[in-house]
Amino acid sequence: MRPYVDEELCITCGQCEEACPAEPNVFRMGDKAEVVHPEACTECGACVAACPVDAIELKE
Repeated sequence: MRPYVDEELCITCGQCEEACPAEPNVFRMGDKAEVVHPEACTECGACVAACPVDAIELKE
C-alpha cells in the first residue's frame, strides 16, 4: 500500500507532510502534495486522517 494524492482535491495545506511519521517523509509540498518516498510509507493512515479534503487514499 502507498498513498495517492488526488491533485484536483489537494489544497496544499501540508497536513499530510506534518502527520507523516516516516523517515524520510513520504510527502513533499510543491504546487500540490507530492509523494516522493512511497517506499518509506508505513501504511499507518495518518496522512489520510489528516487531510481535510479527503484527497489522499492508500492503494496497492
